[in-house]
Amino acid sequence: MRAVRTAGGISFRLDVRTCLVVVLLAAVAAGAAVVLIGSGDFAMTPGEVVTTLFGHGTFRQEFIVTELRLPRVLVGLLVGAALGIGGAVFQTISRNPLGSPDVLGFGQGATVGALTVIVIFQGGVAAVAGGAVVGGVLTGIAVHLLAWKRGVHGYRLVLVGIGAAAMLTAATHYLITKADLVDATRAVVWMTGSLDGRDWAQVWPLLAVCGLLVPLVLGHGRALRAMEMGDDAAYALGVRVERARLVLMGSAVLLVAVATAAAGPIAFVSLSAPQLARRLTRSPGPNLAPAAFMGAALLLVADWIAMDAFGDRQLPVGVVTGVLGGCYLLWLLVTERKAGRI
Repeated sequence: MRAVRTAGGISFRLDVRTCLVVVLLAAVAAGAAVVLIGSGDFAMTPGEVVTTLFGHGTFRQEFIVTELRLPRVLVGLLVGAALGIGGAVFQTISRNPLGSPDVLGFGQGATVGALTVIVIFQGGVAAVAGGAVVGGVLTGIAVHLLAWKRGVHGYRLVLVGIGAAAMLTAATHYLITKADLVDATRAVVWMTGSLDGRDWAQVWPLLAVCGLLVPLVLGHGRALRAMEMGDDAAYALGVRVERARLVLMGSAVLLVAVATAAAGPIAFVSLSAPQLARRLTRSPGPNLAPAAFMGAALLLVADWIAMDAFGDRQLPVGVVTGVLGGCYLLWLLVTERKAGRI
């Protein structure tokens, strides 16, 4: 940790290790993006990918990179970053490593919203995305209201979220049983979580939402760090706790809902990314920027595994993140139990 003073007399603390971790994760995410863009039936070397991205490739290369593969990679980066920040916010507010959108039911709420549009209204792609956003936001509001009792206590939020997730999972199963074969197949494909077929129509709304909400969350980083020490300590430090909590939770719910709308419910990224980032930085606090870059790197690496690790049989990225995240969740539960926290 270093103290830095600018020419204008403004001073701030700079965590050198955190900055190095962010740079490392950004490099991993960039490298995974280049590898993914070069993968496929029309293979390209990393050098050819970089040359094409700078506008010096052949017409065929530019079409494949710009129109087919780059949007998929950008959606992966933005979805991973949104899930990582959303998970960091909720884990910090609940002061619980299990307090992530995966556990609290927000992803399940978005799934119910999307499936309602698919099964009942037979809506198109845009309508399904809108249903996912509405479902995630309504679930966030309901969980917050049910967990409220002179404030939002961390364990109460987790318990209410687990209950909401269970009920929403039951609603998901009910909707699938009521669907015909075509809609049920479409619903199951969407529920798996995938980056296949993503184009610029998914990139621009996701980029706009992230461009608005990510700076808003980062701007409340000091308040979030204070809230991790408890509401009383945050009040003593001059933080308007309820206002900050409402802004942060609302922003995190929207980020997770929009990410789910763009790529489907990608499991466990929001759970594991903040914890892995914290272990790398060895720094207390929410670690918002490291969590965002960790989420982006995790999702792209998982997508590369899904595409290339099983030969000609490509898997949806949600399957890979589910397996890896499930193993991480089991390890986390064992660790927390040994430490006596659960």
